[in-house]
Amino acid sequence: MHRSHHYITNVQWTGNKGTGTSGYRDYERSYTLRIDGKADVQGSSDPAFRGDKTKHNPEEFLVAALSTCHMLSYLHVCTVAGVVVLDYTDQATGTMEETPDGGGHFTEVVLHPVVTVADQSMVEKANELHHKASQLCFIANSVNFPVKHEPKAGIK
Repeated sequence: MHRSHHYITNVQWTGNKGTGTSGYRDYERSYTLRIDGKADVQGSSDPAFRGDKTKHNPEEFLVAALSTCHMLSYLHVCTVAGVVVLDYTDQATGTMEETPDGGGHFTEVVLHPVVTVADQSMVEKANELHHKASQLCFIANSVNFPVKHEPKAGIK
């Protein structure tokens, strides 16, 4: 069955300091991300690009989207496989390289999931299921760079 899903986000630039983009240093890179029925998120560009370090940036959102999508896919495949996950954390890292023309692109994201399972007999399967979760992750399937996994599963 083919199903299509659509998403709507509203972004409003909030960085006009009175003269708009009259000069490179004359505006802030701040914005508000709004999604109906959810809390607003304050964002900016990465501090390397004159952004506000106290606000979320698009690059962080991309790494977080990959991490959370993988986690949700992983929890699903574990449930189906009978692997009982008790805890899951991930400190995902992403590498972006700038290009001479002022652009850039991500070269990789590495997920570092640490999973606690209910029984020692589940540890090996828990580590293996990251591969299947990666195959199912909508976001990982939408990017043109590798998303790697360095999982560690264990029991408490």
